[in-house]
Amino acid sequence: MSNEGGHDADGTSLGYAIKYAQHALRLRMDASLRPLGITTPQYSALTAIEAKPGISNAQLARQAFVTPQTMQAILAGLERDGLLVREPDPGHGRVLRSQISPKGAKVLASAHVVVSQIGRTLVQAAGEEQSAMLVAALNRAAEALAKGE
Repeated sequence: MSNEGGHDADGTSLGYAIKYAQHALRLRMDASLRPLGITTPQYSALTAIEAKPGISNAQLARQAFVTPQTMQAILAGLERDGLLVREPDPGHGRVLRSQISPKGAKVLASAHVVVSQIGRTLVQAAGEEQSAMLVAALNRAAEALAKGE
């Protein structure tokens, strides 16, 4: 039985269920992306760069829910592996703007296929209608938590 504080580890509290699902998703993504040579955080960074080429390190860090220092390490690894090219911003020499390399684009395209399948697995498990309701409910919950409600 769940308690008001949400401390149950039996899967009946909302907070535990969210964390359990998030952990399972992360493990599946890590395992599925590993053969492509990237990690889940690297996939997240590449996806954000694909959506907004030239995005700053600070913006990437916020989108990926990591510190700027962690994002710097993620980007350095992507650059080292030839998946990313970073160039100084013309207006701000200390700011590096990231672009996906041709090799990175190929890896990212393969990763999108893998991650899409994982997404389909999630939707199939919950059902289409329940999935849409769950997304809406989780977004409302996140907004309430962010507001301190």
